[in-house]
Order: sequence, then C-alpha cells, then structure tokens
Amino acid sequence: QVQLVESGGGLVQAGGSLRLSCATSGRTFSDNAMGWFRQAPGKEREFVAAVTWNGRSTSYADSVKGRFTISRDNAKSTVYLQMNNLKAEDTAVYYCAVDKVIWRQSNSIGDDDYDSWGQGTRVTVSS
Repeated sequence: QVQLVESGGGLVQAGGSLRLSCATSGRTFSDNAMGWFRQAPGKEREFVAAVTWNGRSTSYADSVKGRFTISRDNAKSTVYLQMNNLKAEDTAVYYCAVDKVIWRQSNSIGDDDYDSWGQGTRVTVSS
C-alpha cells in the first residue's frame, strides 16, 4: 500500500517562500507522474502542478505559473513544490498525489486521475 507524507507547510508572510516535500513509499515511485493539489477553506480542491514519471515535463495552474516549481528526486522517492512570491490566495491545504497510470507521457490535471493521496500540509500566507 502506497503511503505519501507531505511536509514543509507553515505560516509565511506574503512575498515569502516555502518548499513542500512529499515522501512516498510502498510503490515504485519512478513509474508514475506526481501531482500537487490544494484546497482552500470553503473551496473545491484544485490542481496546482504535476511532473511526469521521468521529470521531463511539468504542468502548472495559471495561478501559480512563474512562482511555483515542481520537481522530483526518484532516488529519494520524493516530489517537491518550491513556492515563491506567495500570496494570500495561496493559503490552503496542499496535497500530493500519485497518477494512477504508469509512464503517462503527459500530465493530468484532473484529480480523478490520481489514486493515492497524502494527508495534506497546511500553508497560510499572511498579507
């Protein structure tokens, strides 16, 4: 059974940076794309970023393009989300997830394409 553990969330002032990590186990990490999603209070969960199984392709929501960077270290079975120039509207619980299809050549932004989820890490940006 795959396990995902997010870390790195916290309270930061607007304009600041955080780096989220998601460590996985119980699955061959390098076979699947990985995604980050977030859910703000009172809102639906939304796609943030994704990276293909080999790290060659990344995708981002328009709201975070140019500010967030997703990366992965297959040797450490870990995916990262570097978040810079944070804004109050980035406040949310952030979740990492594993794409259900192995070796998918493009990133999926739909959460129903992911079948394993972490417990989430909370990010609060004060303005």
